[in-house]
Amino acid sequence: MWSQSRYINSMMKKLLLFLTLSLGLTCGIQAQAPKVYDESVDAMKQIKAATELAQKTGRYVMCQVGGNWCPWCLRFAEFAVKDSVIAPLMEENYVYIHVNYSKQNKNLEAMKFLGNPGRFGYPVFVVLNEKGEPIHIQESESLEEGKGYSRKKVEKFLRLWNRKAVEAEVK
Repeated sequence: MWSQSRYINSMMKKLLLFLTLSLGLTCGIQAQAPKVYDESVDAMKQIKAATELAQKTGRYVMCQVGGNWCPWCLRFAEFAVKDSVIAPLMEENYVYIHVNYSKQNKNLEAMKFLGNPGRFGYPVFVVLNEKGEPIHIQESESLEEGKGYSRKKVEKFLRLWNRKAVEAEVK
């Protein structure tokens, strides 16, 4: 009889755990994905401010165009600031901004200025020189590897399109 009671208590605990987890998922008590894109920002003002900072610091501007709705956009945003090789390259060579494109704010003026980068899919990267002029649009698919990004491919992209590389004297 004691073992039956123990069995019933065990089953009740399992049922209670199951119901708690089910209720939590149904009510949305799960971890929210981080939001890196601010849908309220005027992208042209954001680009202008980034360009001014780039001029002062001798860097280019790296615009990551996409939105919080895009899992690959969020993956790259995390990769760019956490990877031990990529993060220092980004910091040293680029003013890194997230240019929002979403249903709520398509930033059409900025998309036109950046050369309609969405035609390449999302995320898409637009490198601006120190004057704020778009000099390169990079689709992201070629930088992907598995369910993330290839350090080697992203590093190559960042090294080929930074200010030192682009403005190097040809001898």
